[in-house]
Amino acid sequence: MMFVLGCLVLAQPMAAQAKPDEDVTTTQATVEQASAAQASQAVATPANAPANNNASEPAKGPNHAVPVKYDVSKIGNRGIGEGINFYSLEREVAVGHQLADQVNTQVRVISDPMVNAYINRLGQSLVRNSDAKVPFTIKVIDNDEINAFALPGGFFFVNSGLIMAADNEAELAGVMAHEIAHVAARHATKTLTRNQLINLASLPLIFIGGPVVYAMEQAAGLVVPMSFLKFSRDAELEADLLGMEYEYSAGYDPAAFVQFFEKLGQEKKHKFSMISKAFSTHPMNGERVARAQTDIQEYLPPRNEYLLDTSEFQDVKAHLALLLNGRKMLGPKNNNHPALHRRERPTLTTSSGTPDDSANDSNKTTAQTSGDDERPTLKRQD
Repeated sequence: MMFVLGCLVLAQPMAAQAKPDEDVTTTQATVEQASAAQASQAVATPANAPANNNASEPAKGPNHAVPVKYDVSKIGNRGIGEGINFYSLEREVAVGHQLADQVNTQVRVISDPMVNAYINRLGQSLVRNSDAKVPFTIKVIDNDEINAFALPGGFFFVNSGLIMAADNEAELAGVMAHEIAHVAARHATKTLTRNQLINLASLPLIFIGGPVVYAMEQAAGLVVPMSFLKFSRDAELEADLLGMEYEYSAGYDPAAFVQFFEKLGQEKKHKFSMISKAFSTHPMNGERVARAQTDIQEYLPPRNEYLLDTSEFQDVKAHLALLLNGRKMLGPKNNNHPALHRRERPTLTTSSGTPDDSANDSNKTTAQTSGDDERPTLKRQD
């Protein structure tokens, strides 16, 4: 039984991937039948017209029939994140909270009000234009690496290096929207669920020790490790599309997301150490760039105007640069600060060679030494 369940889950991504094509084929067949039925009246049916505006049919896109799941006009009501998942939303938030607590103990969070207010306002605007079903908590990390990551349940961390690397607000919004898309699609807990089903299906039934429900409950109690933030190719492609849709819905130019990673790809050859981090969890290869450019043309209707940059972003970036430069001048928090050390008090001796602690400063002369290994002595004047 577990083997069958595992096979069904493994087959789910393939079926989900094939569904948009089946929907398009069905729609085209329906249109052809309608055209044939109306041929006697010489009425032409558009090739990409939806049948009777039914919500279950693909919506009209710029160049083709867009599946309802990725119809940008239906954000928030598209079933994004649905599917087999051992984790409820409440459990996912709890797991994310635990992981966020671990992150907070390992990083230095920037507490500057200006930076935090801006990043939170930008992030929450993108969240409102997304399919996310959980609230987001957004923090800025003092880290030069060009990266950002969102934990399950909406706990979002943005590196200062990402803010400084972005040339405009649309580039920053594009990367943040991509991370929000991972949470909205519940990629982390879905990945964990799928891996657990694979493991369960590969075990002999004798080791399960109970019904399938018990096995699921045991798997649901596991904590999602940070390694699950490295998603599959299909998950990354979906997050690219969803993220650009969220960025587009918030008014930004979705092409800025692609341009940002193309720019980093060129600079990566010269500045590998920091920029390579941006590609460790989100490898933006040529295939993904080409796919993202195609998705913009096929899924996002063109607009006359896009929001590209704001003066607030440039002000915050300049302010953050001052904060980071000040931090570098002060140095890291360690024990290497200058410290005063008290020198030992020299021993005073009389002419007879006996110690005399009552010697007055007026009777002191310049210390004389007879060798490097001898201590200085003070002698009384006759």
